[in-house]
Amino acid sequence: MSTHAARLLHGHPRAHQNGHGPTVNGAAMRNGLSPGLSDGSGDRGSAVDGNRFRSVLGHFATGVVAITAIDPATGEPCGLAANSFTSVSLDPPLVAFCVAHTSTSWPRVRAAATLTVNVLAEHQQPVCTALASRGGDKFAGLDWTASPGGNPVIGGTLAWIDCSVEAEYPAGDHVIVVARVHQLDIHGDRGPLVFFRGGYGRFLT
Repeated sequence: MSTHAARLLHGHPRAHQNGHGPTVNGAAMRNGLSPGLSDGSGDRGSAVDGNRFRSVLGHFATGVVAITAIDPATGEPCGLAANSFTSVSLDPPLVAFCVAHTSTSWPRVRAAATLTVNVLAEHQQPVCTALASRGGDKFAGLDWTASPGGNPVIGGTLAWIDCSVEAEYPAGDHVIVVARVHQLDIHGDRGPLVFFRGGYGRFLT
């Protein structure tokens, strides 16, 4: 990770439901290809094993964000956790993240005029766990202040990004959300919360 000597200290395993995955088809095995590889002429209709995909893609380390808003129907804070967050464009300033179609929190967040991306710090696994849960008051016990857009900026996060939904693209069992950035700032100065191989960790230099 960057040029620093680093390792991941795994916390409580809690896999994000981020999709399905490639398996080895018979043709690849007959051709002597390594598992998960293709000669480029494979059958696009081949069966795909979700557990294998999750296992292989779990080797790609990601950060974790909390996406928050104020539910316009209730005036209460709402949000969800995601590790599928990325910057997209500088001009115009765009970011993106993925949300499962089964999410019960996304419709509440989506209904708000703006939403806020909170970049979680290494000590904030409990925040991630709370926002990844279903039902109940996800913000009970969480310290937060309002961003310029009026949404929760959770205490201790590394940065916040106020944005609004620009476009949504259906993609399998998820939707890819592209959001336009309006305001953003650094909020903390610690290491990031890292998700890797089904567990949480932190970046050590």
